[in-house]
Amino acid sequence: MPRRVLTVGDLEAAVSGSEVLVSHDTIITALAREEAVRRNITIKVEGAQHASPTQSGSSRIVALGADHGGFDLKEQLKEYLREWGYTALDLGTSSREAVDYPDFAEAVANAVVRGDAWRGIVIDSAGIGSSIAANKVPGARAALCYDRATARNSREHNDANIISLGAKLIAPEVAREIVAAWLEMVFAGGRHQKRVDKITGIENRHLKT
Repeated sequence: MPRRVLTVGDLEAAVSGSEVLVSHDTIITALAREEAVRRNITIKVEGAQHASPTQSGSSRIVALGADHGGFDLKEQLKEYLREWGYTALDLGTSSREAVDYPDFAEAVANAVVRGDAWRGIVIDSAGIGSSIAANKVPGARAALCYDRATARNSREHNDANIISLGAKLIAPEVAREIVAAWLEMVFAGGRHQKRVDKITGIENRHLKT
């Protein structure tokens, strides 16, 4: 059976400040997300609880970091985040001049783990190196995502607090949809919590004292 698509037209009858309930596999278009933010409409997934679009503090701050290969995409995503009502915490780089991706991945991971940001986005040409580097910071769970399905899975099942993107492997519009889906999805908890706890346990056992 085809998955349902929530479009901006579906929100026309919704009252500003109201809540729209959708199934977990519903595809939400970018325009629908933007309209929801504009009219303070909460899109809630069945069985999960979403943060309110009007929340303040670190729950609305998203940290971004990219090397030279991801610089252009970072700049575009930064604008999208602002349109969606988030505060973008730009941790560099600031140009296309060659730099080292681990520096920026670590900066983003530190910001998320410290609580300076709610979530983080790291970008390089392939996304692989940045995800590896970010995951070296205790408390960071960085997921390399390449479509909406992996983005949603990383949140729902793994409680990923950082997403890694490969700027040379996905188009900017695809990256936009991936990030929108990732920010929208919440951790399901339940049986998944036990598995995330085991990941944390592995991390704790290997921490240097």
